[in-house]
Amino acid sequence: MKHDEHLPDQQLLLDVEGEISPHDERLVRAHLSACWKCRARRQELDNAITGFVRAHQREFEAKLPPAAGPRALLKAQLSQLSWNAAGVRSGWPAFPRAFAWGAALCGLLVFGFLFVRSTMERQNLSDRHALIVSTPDSSLTPGATLLASRPAVCAQENIKNKVVPIALQRKVFEQYGIAGADPHAYEVDYLVTPALGGADDIHNLWPHSYSHTVWNARVKDALEDRLREMVCDGSIDLAEAQREIATNWITAYKKYFHTDQPLAEHCDRCVE
Repeated sequence: MKHDEHLPDQQLLLDVEGEISPHDERLVRAHLSACWKCRARRQELDNAITGFVRAHQREFEAKLPPAAGPRALLKAQLSQLSWNAAGVRSGWPAFPRAFAWGAALCGLLVFGFLFVRSTMERQNLSDRHALIVSTPDSSLTPGATLLASRPAVCAQENIKNKVVPIALQRKVFEQYGIAGADPHAYEVDYLVTPALGGADDIHNLWPHSYSHTVWNARVKDALEDRLREMVCDGSIDLAEAQREIATNWITAYKKYFHTDQPLAEHCDRCVE
């Protein structure tokens, strides 16, 4: 390389990235010290790479949700990678700075994806907890009945719902995707109460909230008692009562109590 010739961009880029050999580095340094045009060109290349990397960093960071702790750690690692790429000149060959930034940004992207997915999973679980409050998922709990007659139903002395075995309760919570929910916040409720011929079957059970809504398990108990009374006094057919409570018990409550909201005497038993 003649002293009066300008350095090619390829050689300047190698110098910017720290990939130039020790021998060529000495020649480049000597030339740069005497050539202001090559010094300016080298600075332009350095600024272009830095601007490109910063633009991509801002783009990825804008898509990441706030997470002060993990993001602070990653940003510190990112800064360290930048320092290493710019400053290492001896020992093991340094990776190109653009490659180091790319790897770090890929790490940020992976972290962002995992963080967003984890956040969405937690939100979905929270949403499921909130939504399973008053009516069951008909695909999981369509209701199930026994071949019971009106005289058999009305001859029962204990009209309260049977206690669901713990093992079956767990299966119901798992089926609804809320295995980690507080079991005390829900009643594993019969859609069609055994007092109306409902079966001890997982397709007749769902986690009914005590407190997320006024249409809770205790209000449904009042409807169950009302429908049984009507079946036993002949006001309604047993099959019709079973169908109405299985289809939409809230609609049935409003119909048979002539109200759009739970009555005060039923809400006295509600958990606030």
